[in-house]
Amino acid sequence: MYGAQLIEALRRAAERKAAELRSWTGESPVPTRASSATQSPQLEFFGVGGDRMRAAGCDTVVDAKDLSVVGITEILSHLPKIYGLYRHLIAEADRRKPDLAIVIDSPAFNWRVARQMKRRGVPVVYYVAPQFWAWRQGRVRLLRDYIDKALVIFPFEEKFYRERGVDATFVGHPLADLAQPGIARNNYAAQFHLDAAKYWITLMPGSRVKEVRMNLPTILEAAAELGPEYGFLLPVAPTLDRTFLKNLIGQQSVTLVPESLPALWHSRAGIIASGTATVEAAMMRTPFVMVYRVSSVTFLLGKPRVKVPHFAMVNLIAGEQVVPELVQHDFTATNVVAKLREILPEGPARDRMLDGLTRVKGKLNPPRSESTGETQQAPADRAAEIILDLASTWRARSMA
Repeated sequence: MYGAQLIEALRRAAERKAAELRSWTGESPVPTRASSATQSPQLEFFGVGGDRMRAAGCDTVVDAKDLSVVGITEILSHLPKIYGLYRHLIAEADRRKPDLAIVIDSPAFNWRVARQMKRRGVPVVYYVAPQFWAWRQGRVRLLRDYIDKALVIFPFEEKFYRERGVDATFVGHPLADLAQPGIARNNYAAQFHLDAAKYWITLMPGSRVKEVRMNLPTILEAAAELGPEYGFLLPVAPTLDRTFLKNLIGQQSVTLVPESLPALWHSRAGIIASGTATVEAAMMRTPFVMVYRVSSVTFLLGKPRVKVPHFAMVNLIAGEQVVPELVQHDFTATNVVAKLREILPEGPARDRMLDGLTRVKGKLNPPRSESTGETQQAPADRAAEIILDLASTWRARSMA
């Protein structure tokens, strides 16, 4: 999602810059190369991505699905395949000789890509910088060594990285400017054959096969315990196959839907696996219970390294517990149902969570103008402007 958003924003920003140059040509002297500069830049993108990035015009030489592995022990068995994809990507970079590298999230893979690009003299921007503040803080040195600019999406990250010598700028969260889904509840119900008279609960077990296998069975147990008085929606992540999900769901009454945001918007509550989906729920102001489970070995190896007081991103952003967190052994169907029953009816518990989600949404907005106090740009557009300005500066230095 973030990559496709950024590509579209980069194209918009490039067109704006070209339009500005075109407007100057009739009023003031321009450089001798202005005739080419005033044309819309031909931006070309290649790298790692999925369907959305392909639709945005990226040549995906590595499919993101092939890198969708979660957990310490799980990654080990996939290392030969991942290393082969990594070598293929670097070979393509050597052949195409990019002017700029933008790496997005996925630190275990991307810091190595960044290192290779840096060795080749290619400037590197990290968009959606890794959450080294949460664990393995010593790895911040990797950003200092191999990244020219970090564009961070959580407000507390800028200070954290700058204090450790990384040139970081908070641009806002890419989901902060999500619009309310336009489809009415009755129309949505008709489209997916849902009972509009029931409360709906959105189930989001993760976006990778391994984590879905770990999370979904218990989520389904909770749904069964809640009973037929509720409707259950399960958005299909782009990295997952519908047949795989149907096999896990079996005969249970769960409706697969293509997009998460309309499901969350029209749902009374959610059962959401830790990750980006929790931010989506916050943006839609949908109360939810956060759940997560990994293998026992992964949990034992990883838990001592965790440096933050909360697992749920919305709780970290708020600086307090806004949503309940059920992790590993606490993640049982009985516990999920108990927490949901606190927030499903109208009352103080639901109101407190809604207030907390509203505060989280406000904190994820892009920085405001010091003069007007207004938000200047959407997060992806602000990131694109910074990237193009940096690209121009780096290009000028290389030509000097």
